[in-house]
Amino acid sequence: MTARNEIPFTRAFELFCEGRVLFGPVWDHMLEYYTNSLHNPEKILFLKYEEMMNDPIDGVMRLANFIGFPFSEEEKKTGLVEEIVEFCCFNKLKDLDVNKNNGVGNVKNDYYFRKAIAGDWQTHTTAEMATKLDKITAEKFHDSGFTY
Repeated sequence: MTARNEIPFTRAFELFCEGRVLFGPVWDHMLEYYTNSLHNPEKILFLKYEEMMNDPIDGVMRLANFIGFPFSEEEKKTGLVEEIVEFCCFNKLKDLDVNKNNGVGNVKNDYYFRKAIAGDWQTHTTAEMATKLDKITAEKFHDSGFTY
């Protein structure tokens, strides 16, 4: 065990694959939110991390539209969307005092910040782990229309 009482990554991975994690299997939650977002797009906005990382400006505009406060043409022209994206970027949020020095119980907020790099999972998993996860994901999302 580490100072934060963490379990080894390989054990956490196995528990995750078995769905034995806090609040249950993640696939069930993802599929439920995805399906409900298709039926109730005015109530549920389904954003994927990789999409937000690839085009954060589009993601912010989609979010603004969803909450009923779309950007005006003038705001778009003056670069307000880009300013918001910059203001909310990973490094700025990570460096906020509240995220460096506060937390809940013995878990500091900085624990939730890593690199903000899409695909970084590859540096932490083996080829066998990736194959296992792909197989589980394919089984869980089969015929749902959900792509990952």
